[in-house]
Amino acid sequence: MRIVIAGGHGKIALILERLLAQRGDSVAGFIRNPEQAADLDAAGAQALVVDLEKASVDEVAEHVRGADAVVFAAGAGPGSGAARKETVDRDAAILLADAAEAAGVERYVMISSMAADPNATADDDVFQAYLRAKGAADEAIRSRAGLKWTIVRPGALTNDAGTGRVRIAESTGRGSIPREDVAAVLVAVLDEPRTAGLTFELISGDTAIADAVAALVR
Repeated sequence: MRIVIAGGHGKIALILERLLAQRGDSVAGFIRNPEQAADLDAAGAQALVVDLEKASVDEVAEHVRGADAVVFAAGAGPGSGAARKETVDRDAAILLADAAEAAGVERYVMISSMAADPNATADDDVFQAYLRAKGAADEAIRSRAGLKWTIVRPGALTNDAGTGRVRIAESTGRGSIPREDVAAVLVAVLDEPRTAGLTFELISGDTAIADAVAALVR
């Protein structure tokens, strides 16, 4: 497969790139800062220097044309304000969807967030903006009849070593999960086309990843 990842220098994205490249897939990642290209190269991925906050649909479409799937793993990140939650977490996700459709790429996998909701409320204004931006992006992606989308909503992310065991459900309740396990679930989702049209939450659990994803499509 050829997979193109938005937010190619993110922590989950770098793990995902390494997993895909190690098994022989062709992987590319969008980055804004060209100084990050060496990290993608080390992970086995091609760096595509494109600022998704400024790029056009046509520009992004040219880079994803011929891919088997796109993955949205971008995020404004900690320390960013509410405005960038909208331009990155919402608008860039929609831009990638527009570009995928324009390029004829049907498969779209989204890393969202537990509690993402266009009408979310939170004590912290920036976190509220983040949840609303992610929720709006999710709704926009789900409305695309031309995309075979899957929306993955992990709980609190950690840098712990992955366990290979997770809990996946429409609603899991609160919990955390290592980024390594999120990346491994993304690989399993990309390998299972029947996960298209599903939105699910993801936290650490007792079920092997392959079995947890298989249970989604039984």
